[in-house]
Amino acid sequence: MITFALVAVLLAFPALGSPLSTSAESLIPGGGGLDLAPIISRPSAEQTAIPNQYIVVLKPEATLDDLNAHAAAVQSYDESNPLIHIFDGPLKGVVGKFSDATVDKIRAMPKVGYVERDQMLNAVDRSITKRNVVTQRGAPWGLARISHQERLSFRTFDKYIYNDQGGTGVDVYVIDSGINIGHVDFEGRAHWGHTVPAGDRDEDGNGQGTHCAGTIAGKTYGVAKKAQVYAVKVLRSNGSGSVSDAIAGVNWASKQAQARAIEAIKEFRATGKTSHKGSVANMFSRSNGSSALNDAVNAAVRNGMHFAAAAGDNNSDACDYSPAAAELPIIVGASTISDDRASFSNYGKCLDIFAPGRDITSTWIGNKYAINTISGTSMASSHTAGLLAYLLSLQDPRSPAPGSGDSYYNADGSLDVTQFGAMTPAELLSILIDLSGEDKLSNIPPLTNNFLIYNNEAR
Repeated sequence: MITFALVAVLLAFPALGSPLSTSAESLIPGGGGLDLAPIISRPSAEQTAIPNQYIVVLKPEATLDDLNAHAAAVQSYDESNPLIHIFDGPLKGVVGKFSDATVDKIRAMPKVGYVERDQMLNAVDRSITKRNVVTQRGAPWGLARISHQERLSFRTFDKYIYNDQGGTGVDVYVIDSGINIGHVDFEGRAHWGHTVPAGDRDEDGNGQGTHCAGTIAGKTYGVAKKAQVYAVKVLRSNGSGSVSDAIAGVNWASKQAQARAIEAIKEFRATGKTSHKGSVANMFSRSNGSSALNDAVNAAVRNGMHFAAAAGDNNSDACDYSPAAAELPIIVGASTISDDRASFSNYGKCLDIFAPGRDITSTWIGNKYAINTISGTSMASSHTAGLLAYLLSLQDPRSPAPGSGDSYYNADGSLDVTQFGAMTPAELLSILIDLSGEDKLSNIPPLTNNFLIYNNEAR
């Protein structure tokens, strides 16, 4: 709730650590009665499982040297099938196609936490409403709603009240299908970050990522109109993708955010100030939950990334979805213009908050002026990611926490973002909940939080 690369030879990755000295054989304990790492394969995931493809997650205490040694050992079992991913961020592990015998060997390795069958992910099917570019007379209803405490009226339904510096100094990573970075509504603030699916193009062929980015940071359609957005493409242009690609995207975004935070700490130590306010991520959720994806997102949050994720669009328990079942991201359900829970929105104890998600107009693909109106909890999480960026950018100046020597990290090894004066994800979540309107929505099932996001501008 509330991380890739194709490898044929491991030595192609000097950044992963020092040269290996551990043999493959030394990683396999001998003797019988071994405690094997569990293998996770949910019955509901059988139809989407990728044949013989597995995500191997190392234990939390594993180091980069452990990862190097593990990857070399696993690769030695079948050199004809190069590893598909190496996760060298907060979540450490590998992905590859393995025989049953190889899986058994992997499970016996002492550094392996668990093994999970990889799955296919798919973007939600949507009917596309073709729209021409129009001159906006008023704001989209979603923006209006998050800037008013009470239900929208004829007087307020198209009025978005906001600070025009909202989003300044904040980077937002849109982990989805990509972004139409040339769209005029981004004013040059959209950037291509990383394409994970092998052989796919650096463009959004689906539209969902562009729509989310527009709601986050577009000049016309966005909550935080000065934020920078970065495309992290984990869904192919046809809208499909694997869980392991999604994990690789989360890992990449988390590493970028950590590098930016360390730069900000260095800048503050040298000059007494920094323009960087923090990093936010936005991501979809899908069914057939994945422990590895949940763990990757949790690791990103522990290292200072503010993370909003969709609850899912099947009118069911969000705890059955990933990363909606993860403990640390902010899980968002969808509301309507009439302050109901959207009929498709997931619910339950894993959901933290609601945001506008039905009939949301935003940027689209096809040309630099395209817009489209669609629905989904990804639209709701986009409003929330935008509000996280907005609130981060407008936080009152605060004295950074003192660092320990030249260290940038907490005692548990996680990045300490307070060293450049930023809020932690837990602190910002508390502010988000405190500002939100409680019991504003109808059609809320039992055990489901009834909070609606609010930017604290209009009364």
